[in-house]
Amino acid sequence: MDPIESFLAAKTYAVAGASARQHKYGNKVFRALLASERETYPLNPISEEIEGHAAYPTIAELPIVPEALSVITPPQVTRRVVADAIAAGVKHIWMQPGAEDAQASQAARDAGLNVIDDGSCVLVLLARG
Repeated sequence: MDPIESFLAAKTYAVAGASARQHKYGNKVFRALLASERETYPLNPISEEIEGHAAYPTIAELPIVPEALSVITPPQVTRRVVADAIAAGVKHIWMQPGAEDAQASQAARDAGLNVIDDGSCVLVLLARG
């Protein structure tokens, strides 16, 4: 299975950078994962609720460890999010366009995670079905 297929085959997801504002990509990715009937949790240190779902400040505060994490954060935040994901036991990380960070990618690969950081966008793949 290729890295994208592996990511999309996961059963549980979190979206780092999920936003309560519907025009933001973090909200669009969160809604797209929900619409595809995937168990998905929003990560946002400020919002308490996103699209009717409880939001969590960090991966460590989620009720479960998600198998897959979509990252839509500035690169300097991506490093911390990825370090938290590694520590929590996340298996797949997809850094959405603009969130990529070489240091975070290398750390995740060194930890044995499936990493997608090639500029591809999960929204495009989910839209294709």
